[in-house]
Amino acid sequence: MLSKLKTSAAIIQGAFLLVLLTLMSMPLYAQESTKPKENTVDLEASNNQEFFDTDNLQLHGFVALGVIDVNGSDFVNDDGSLSTELTEVGLNASWQLSSQFRLAGQVVYLDGGNRYEKGVRVDYALIDWSAIATENWQLNIYAGRSKNNHWLYSSTRTVPFARPSIILPQSVYFDGFRDIAVGHDGAGVKLSHSNDDYGNFDFNLTYGRSPISDEQAMNLLSEFATGNAKQEFDLQTSFYWQPAFSQWRFGLSLLDSDFTYQSAKPEKPDAFFDAEFSFQFYTLNALYEGEFWEFSGEVYQSRFKTTGFYFPQFHSDNIAQGYYFQTRYKITSDLTFLARYEDFYLNKEDKDGKKLEEESMGLIPAYFGYHKDTTLGLTYDFTSNLSLRLEYHWVHGAGRLTPVVVPNPRINDSEDWQLWAAQLMYWF
Repeated sequence: MLSKLKTSAAIIQGAFLLVLLTLMSMPLYAQESTKPKENTVDLEASNNQEFFDTDNLQLHGFVALGVIDVNGSDFVNDDGSLSTELTEVGLNASWQLSSQFRLAGQVVYLDGGNRYEKGVRVDYALIDWSAIATENWQLNIYAGRSKNNHWLYSSTRTVPFARPSIILPQSVYFDGFRDIAVGHDGAGVKLSHSNDDYGNFDFNLTYGRSPISDEQAMNLLSEFATGNAKQEFDLQTSFYWQPAFSQWRFGLSLLDSDFTYQSAKPEKPDAFFDAEFSFQFYTLNALYEGEFWEFSGEVYQSRFKTTGFYFPQFHSDNIAQGYYFQTRYKITSDLTFLARYEDFYLNKEDKDGKKLEEESMGLIPAYFGYHKDTTLGLTYDFTSNLSLRLEYHWVHGAGRLTPVVVPNPRINDSEDWQLWAAQLMYWF
């Protein structure tokens, strides 16, 4: 563990050094003012007026209410009844303190049933320093509760109308990891460069960690896990390229993270033991945005290592794979059609799940080893800030249901299941 942290720190130091060297090589020109010097008192008064100017403060929010019906799994609730647990309410703000510094944050209330913990949380709250801003280069350094900008939809998944569907492809945007994946407490760097010949380039680097509540731990691990789960660190980097005069955008991302579990034994009953979890996640993505058509997709591979937990000598090392391909078509200016297919395998060497069932001595059915989802949807815009979204999912497998580490085949006893959802969204 300690060696990995040292290695991660070395990677971060090297990346920051690379950014600094890049900055040192960029031509920066200072322009002398031809205006006469202003009175110091008048200048300070002017700066104070600008600092408190309401034009520098932007407030936005959204309310999304809906119904969801799941037949054959505990994706939302345990009894399979029609549910209104499809609520998202948020308020975000951005305050431009000066030409270089900005404060930004978002607080949300979520009710998604078994998908994630119900209640209020802070998605992000950060200070953003625009360290360099020239015609071709932009460097931002930020600290606090930062957003995840590394995946194709990771920065927009927190706002209902900004993402392409009510439920994002679970192969990549697994709701069980929602609060951990949305952001982290730490710092980050974003370096952007535009070139008339080669296009636009974005490089992101972040480091931090996210708190894990008891309910989140229960959703991820098991209802019988009464100990303490903790994320030790989260290191992510990504690179995006949009060719010049192109409607395509391509990207890749890398993630490395460690978690620990401290058993509640012997103070109170706990079915599990102390454990260490290591998680690596790598993605390739592409996005095309045309006048009527949009195409997107992400392919990923992850590695999940477990030491302990089930018993002290337990060790596993699984490599999972997944992907989705999605298209949207603008039928009219107000109506948009969506179609998507996604595939996920818990273990690339066990795509039919038979090995999982054998190793668990039949306690975990084979269909927990994969997840395949075909989705169709429609979005209708009543006005510029009021929309209705409808979608239907046909799902084969239970590989993307909570809890993750110890699945629940008693409730999830169907290999094939469906869900439909309708959500009305308003934003201001």
